[in-house]
Amino acid sequence: MLVLGWPWYHCLAADVPTSLRAQMVIERLAPTLERALQARGLRYGDPIFLRLFKASQELELWVQAAQRFHLFRTYRICAYSGGLGPKQQAGDLQSPEGFYTVTPERMNPDSNYHLSFDLGYPNAYDQAHGRTGESLMIHGNCVSAGCYGMSDADVEEIYALADAALRQGQPFFAVHLFPFRMSQKNLRRFRHAEWLPFWLNLKEGYDLFVKWRRPPQVMVQDQRYLFGSPGPDESP
Repeated sequence: MLVLGWPWYHCLAADVPTSLRAQMVIERLAPTLERALQARGLRYGDPIFLRLFKASQELELWVQAAQRFHLFRTYRICAYSGGLGPKQQAGDLQSPEGFYTVTPERMNPDSNYHLSFDLGYPNAYDQAHGRTGESLMIHGNCVSAGCYGMSDADVEEIYALADAALRQGQPFFAVHLFPFRMSQKNLRRFRHAEWLPFWLNLKEGYDLFVKWRRPPQVMVQDQRYLFGSPGPDESP
């Protein structure tokens, strides 16, 4: 059994890469983000979690408070590649679906697409299925060749919040990528799709986050995602 993003550990601020570009963005945005978070009872630098939905082109950014995550903002995904379903091989121009983690070293403050972070594709599940590819990102410039493209303004906010959380000790943040909101209505709509068994497996993790308001522990066994209760409190 392989466990994604486990064990939990605390990173040092020095482990988070930076650049003059990133520093200028963060310096400009931090005061505004701090005020917006405080208005919601949240704090700048607290742990974050991302959920993305291809069909509706939405990226949700959640922030932890009192051992639960609270929705802070929803951003529009400007561009993704391919259709609904997972990425399978390098060059298929398909944006991935599944459960990923972003560690400090996957932050890219010198991106060719303004600012970015690597999703960690292929993860253990992808590797178990023989899937190939690399450098699948969430980034700016509103373009995609397999990545999830955001506007520069939106990726700046997301990047600043991720950078702050990692520097305050969050060991990594989870990114859950779904084809659509995993409702029974949507699954019935796609009941004849080739990816229905995969999506039903994704729904297990989706439902646990809805129940707990914390990302579940994600494992891979026998080419399936398995889920456990969340790990220790992610707050430093």
